[in-house]
Amino acid sequence: MASELAEKAKEAFLDDDFDVAADLYSKAIDLDPSCASFFADRAQANIKLLNFTEAVADANKAIELEPTLAKAYLRKGAACMKLEEYATAKAALEKGASVAPNESKFEKMIDECNLLIAEEEKDLVQQVPPTLPSSSTTPLAIAADAPPAAPAKPMFRHEFYQKPEEVGVAIFAKGIPKQNVNVEFGDQILSVVIDVAGEEAYHFQPRLFGKIIPEKCRYEVLSTKVEIRLAKAEIVTWASLEYGKGQALLPKPNVASAVSQRPVYPSSKPGKDWDKLEAEVKKQEKDEKLDGDAAMNKFFSDIYQSADEDMRRAMNKSFAESNGTVLSTNWKEVGTKKVESTPPDGMELKKWEY
Repeated sequence: MASELAEKAKEAFLDDDFDVAADLYSKAIDLDPSCASFFADRAQANIKLLNFTEAVADANKAIELEPTLAKAYLRKGAACMKLEEYATAKAALEKGASVAPNESKFEKMIDECNLLIAEEEKDLVQQVPPTLPSSSTTPLAIAADAPPAAPAKPMFRHEFYQKPEEVGVAIFAKGIPKQNVNVEFGDQILSVVIDVAGEEAYHFQPRLFGKIIPEKCRYEVLSTKVEIRLAKAEIVTWASLEYGKGQALLPKPNVASAVSQRPVYPSSKPGKDWDKLEAEVKKQEKDEKLDGDAAMNKFFSDIYQSADEDMRRAMNKSFAESNGTVLSTNWKEVGTKKVESTPPDGMELKKWEY
C-alpha cells in the first residue's frame, strides 16, 4: 500500500502537482516510516514548494535511515543552498560524493557552493571598516574638533517569492537574536524592525502590492535570515512586492472577509497609527486612475464579480491548472477535465527537474 502511494506521488510530481505529491509521500511515510526513499522524495517535493526547512529535515531523516542514499545528500545540499547555508550544503554534498563518486551532480553543486562561499567571504571582508593609521603628530585640538563617526546603517538584502495563496519574504540578516526582530502586519502594510547591537536599527516598511490577511501571516527568525509568510487576501499574482510596480496578472476571486469589523494588529510596541496608514492607502486606491494593462485587469475583475458561481469556478480552475495560460468561463467544458497549459505562440512550455 505504501509503495502504491509513493508511485502516485511520483506521478503527481511529474505533473507538477507538488502539493499532492508531498501529501501522498506523507501518507506513504505514515504506513512505512522506515523507508528512507520516501523521506528523500518528499524533500524534493518540499523544495519545489519552497519549503526548504522542511526539505532539510526530510533529507536528514533519510540519511539517518539509510546513510548510503545518494539522493538524500543531493536534496539536503539543494535545500541548504536555497537557505544560503552554503557550508552545510557543501558538507552534505561532499559526503554524498563519497557515497556515489560517479554522480556528476555532486561535483557541479560543490563547485557552485565554493563560488558562493567565496562571494560571501568577500562581502564580509568588504564590510569590515578600514583601520585608520595612527599619528602621534596629530594635534589634540584637531582630534577634538572632528565629528564623531556615525554608526553605519545595516542594509540587509531581501527577496520575495510567491504561491497562489501566499507571498514569502526573506530578509537575509544573519545571526540576529529573535528578541531583536519585530514584525507587524497591516491590511496592506508590512513593518520589519531589526535591532543591531551598536548600530542604527534596520527598518523595512513597504506598502505591499496587494492586500493581505494579517491574522494569517507569520514569520520565523532563522540563523541566516528572517522568513516572512504573507497570506494573500486575493488569489492574484503579484508583479512585485511593493505597491505600484506592475499590475496583477490574475482575476480577483470572490474572497469573503471572515471578519467584518476593523482588524486589530498585534504589536508589542505602541505608537503606530495603523488606522491612519490604512486610510491613506484606501484614499490612494480610490484616486488611482487605471489605463492600459491595469484597465484590462479591472475589466476581467468586473466580469468575475458579476459572474455566477459556475463561471467563477471555471475561471479559477482554468487559470490555476494551466499555469496562467488559459482563462475560461465555461464550467461544463473545464469542470470534468484538467486544463492543460497552452503557452503563447512562439513560446515553449518546460518542466524543470533536478
